[in-house]
Amino acid sequence: MKIEVFSDFTCPFCYIGKRELERAIDVAGYTEQVEIEYKAYQIGPDTPKVNAPSFYEGMAKKYDISLEAAKDMTKGISVRAAEIGLHYDFDKMTTAHTEKAHRLAKWTQQFDKAAAYTEALMAGYFTAGEDVNEDAFLLKVIAQLDLDIEEAKVILATNDFSEALDRDRYDAQQLGVQSVPFFVFENRYGIKGAEPNEVFVRTLHQAAALAGNQPTIKLVGNDGAACNDGVCKL
Repeated sequence: MKIEVFSDFTCPFCYIGKRELERAIDVAGYTEQVEIEYKAYQIGPDTPKVNAPSFYEGMAKKYDISLEAAKDMTKGISVRAAEIGLHYDFDKMTTAHTEKAHRLAKWTQQFDKAAAYTEALMAGYFTAGEDVNEDAFLLKVIAQLDLDIEEAKVILATNDFSEALDRDRYDAQQLGVQSVPFFVFENRYGIKGAEPNEVFVRTLHQAAALAGNQPTIKLVGNDGAACNDGVCKL
């Protein structure tokens, strides 16, 4: 079953939506039956590449509100994140230009490391205040994934994989994607935003029916009393 995920590393609802999808795959019984492809969608392409403002300052400017109002807006997001075990630290976050991070993500796909890379960047950004436009942080993640740091440096210093980002932008336009996260299941069903878990579970079952997948039974408990070959035991 194929799922395409349009997201950005600095989008708070993208990380929440990612978690909801992962939980739903487990709950619905499709672990190891799903192929997830992450697609780039920059929510702040005009964000400064140096001296970027704080997350609060970025929100205040975007919505033309005060810093206090921006802080109040993040409270609800933090509550929503905490409901699924994510603990956001908006006080540490800065806005960040994500083009470099997305190009590096495209490179990691050939090693089947895109999912781990995405998780590491989002966790670093939202919980530790890491800058996803900083080479040092990106290369630290690459090292943790046991990938070639020197090759990664070349990608960061050039425009390699820019064409892949252009293709993602084209795909987003064709699908009418105007906000993220946006999830496409089997090129047939779509989920816009970080919907509740039951929405993801229901959509997974619908997509699985198209793809011919069957959920795997997930055993719970600890081998309770049962009968086997005429023998019954506790």
